[in-house]
Amino acid sequence: MTETENVFLFVPNLIGFARVILAIISFYFMPTNHVIAIWCYVISALLDAVDGHAARYFNQSTKFGAMLDQLTDRVGTMCLLVNLSMFYPAYAFWFQLSMAIDISCHWLYLHT
Repeated sequence: MTETENVFLFVPNLIGFARVILAIISFYFMPTNHVIAIWCYVISALLDAVDGHAARYFNQSTKFGAMLDQLTDRVGTMCLLVNLSMFYPAYAFWFQLSMAIDISCHWLYLHT
C-alpha cells in the first residue's frame, strides 16, 4: 500500500459503501415492504463479516476503513431501532435507550 493509493477504492471500503446503500434501502422499505427491508439488512450484516477479512487479505486495513465500518454499523442499528420505535411506540423509550447506550459505548471505545 503506497501513499498515493486512493483508500476510497479499496475493496473493504467498497464493501462498506455497499453496506451504507443497503442500510438506506432497508430504512426506506421498513414501513412498507418488510421482506426487502429484512433482506437488505441481512445482506448488510453478512457483508460486515466480509469487509474485515477482505481488508486483511488484500492488506488494505486503514483508519478510514475502521471508521467506515463503525459508522456503518451504527447507521444500520439506528435505522432498525428508529423503525422499531415507530412500529412499537409503547417500547420507544427502550429502543431509544438502546440507541443511546450503543452510541455511547462505541464513542468510549473509540476514544480510549
